[in-house]
Amino acid sequence: MRKLRKQLKLTQDQFAAKLDIKRSLLGAYEEGRAEPKLELLQKIAAVFNVSVDDLIGKDLEEGAPASTMSLAKGKEVLVVTSDLNGKDNIELVPLKAAAGYLNGYADTEFVKELPKFQLPILKQGTYRAFEISGDSMLPILPGTIVIGEYVEDIRKIKSGKTYIVISQREGVVYKRVFNYLEESGKLFLVSDNRHYSPYQLDGNEVMEVWAAKAYISVQFPDIDSKNDVSIEELASVVLDLQKELFQLKTEKEKDK
Repeated sequence: MRKLRKQLKLTQDQFAAKLDIKRSLLGAYEEGRAEPKLELLQKIAAVFNVSVDDLIGKDLEEGAPASTMSLAKGKEVLVVTSDLNGKDNIELVPLKAAAGYLNGYADTEFVKELPKFQLPILKQGTYRAFEISGDSMLPILPGTIVIGEYVEDIRKIKSGKTYIVISQREGVVYKRVFNYLEESGKLFLVSDNRHYSPYQLDGNEVMEVWAAKAYISVQFPDIDSKNDVSIEELASVVLDLQKELFQLKTEKEKDK
């Protein structure tokens, strides 16, 4: 069970939530201190996309079924964000539910009540969608739904990438994150809109992190209203200036 759970990139809390059991009970199953009943075995097999016979009769540590092994190789086979009927879904946290999410994010019943939708382009991973507010991440506009993939180990956050970060102090925020956990134990959260000042969070304040993978909006960004140029655009401008200076220098040397 532990081997297959890790191949699906699920924490014990996430897997226990899928099975509607306590994490401590799941830990007892994985450590061999207790044995699940047949009804629960059927649920487990459904999540892993294997038969109950394979689950209890094969050594999956050595030879997992083809569908599970191909997932480990990065091929799209299993839908991790799925219910027990095999229907893929992404839970949506709208603005009106953001405050409640701070207390209910680990509550199975709370998460079950969130709206769900499907997105065919995201078929492997554990995803959740968040409606953002404010204009701190222009040209991403207020009301945009940002879809994130669950980050199990926040130490693996890639500096400069965008994430949905959940903490009691700041709530649900969508920011560009710079990872200084190893040096100072902190994450630095930066807005693309330069009118907003960067700030920092201690790693132990962070409840969840979701890596931004896609967004949905009914508003198209207005290029003219863009607050600031991107790092890539600045780099391009600098490169063009360097080329112009080099050409000018070359022409002057020819004139001599």
